[in-house]
Amino acid sequence: MGVSGPIRVVVAKPGLDGHDRGAKVIARALRDAGMEVIYTGLHQTPEQIVDTAIQEDADAIGLSILSGAHNTLFAKVLQLLKEREAEDIKVFGGGIIPEADIAPLKEQGVAEIFTPGTPTSEVVAWVRTNVRELAA
Repeated sequence: MGVSGPIRVVVAKPGLDGHDRGAKVIARALRDAGMEVIYTGLHQTPEQIVDTAIQEDADAIGLSILSGAHNTLFAKVLQLLKEREAEDIKVFGGGIIPEADIAPLKEQGVAEIFTPGTPTSEVVAWVRTNVRELAA
């Protein structure tokens, strides 16, 4: 949405999953790389996540899902972004997501999926390269 300043990323834990260690690690890595990070905390609804992203003028939403509800939750976030005319906010995610589900999620519009063991430097590099063209 914005075109100058640091990349702004909302990191969110949708649904009933109560394990947020990975989300906090990613939030800290992005912050340490100079990005502005808004961490929403546990048990967020897709509506809350999209509202936060729009209110915070976010460039991206990073979803951490370990509960197995990734197909439903990613789809709902993407649908809400479309309904709110905010499809320019890129959605990426990570967590326990079976390999067989990654391609269908990307076909729906999820920009990238990171699985367990992905180095934080790889996530940071991907966000820098793919989320927003930095102003020259």
